[in-house]
Amino acid sequence: MTTVLIADDQPMQRFGFRMLLESQDDMTVAGEAANGLEALELTQQHQPDVVLMDIRMPLLDGIEATRRIVRTAPRTRVLIVTTFDLDRYAYDGLRAGASGFLVKDALPEELLSGIRAVACGDAVVAPSLTRRLLDAYVQHLPVSPGGPAPVDARLAPLTEREREILTVIGQGWSNTEIAERLHLAESTVKTHVGRILAKTGSRDRVQAVILAYDTHLVTPQ
Repeated sequence: MTTVLIADDQPMQRFGFRMLLESQDDMTVAGEAANGLEALELTQQHQPDVVLMDIRMPLLDGIEATRRIVRTAPRTRVLIVTTFDLDRYAYDGLRAGASGFLVKDALPEELLSGIRAVACGDAVVAPSLTRRLLDAYVQHLPVSPGGPAPVDARLAPLTEREREILTVIGQGWSNTEIAERLHLAESTVKTHVGRILAKTGSRDRVQAVILAYDTHLVTPQ
């Protein structure tokens, strides 16, 4: 049973989410929060599998609430629910540690499959869409003057092959594309991806894409 906390300042939105979730045999609602502080408190109390997190809420916004939940409740995954697919706040939510985001007009089955994916440790946002977000908002990343940037310590544990795969993950390649283009079995790719996440401390594939940008393996187009 997947437990879900609903965090949204609009009562009708929370009601709609609750009705949908309660119609599923494998999901239960752990609670409802009308602001970020309540979301943080209820997460600490109930330790839900997934938090459906609105962004623009009173007292504490969804970005800061996500950041605190990721830090204090590592088993809980956050799924940002936003109005626009390229909202700057969605990008900030991913940077804060969310496992992905969906738009509020997503189809019910898309929301449900997203919750299930996040609960299993997968990322909801397609890597290519994550890259669109990053390309739009990371132009401010510092560039080291006077030559190439030093190797980031987070990359040190990776083998040459793992670094290559992290690079193409950052470029938006799926596991199938990586397997086809690098002439690997898809099961081998999945093993490499799992090791990359473990070695770099990335929570999921979305965070691995962000890491590829932060360490300059990938640069904005």
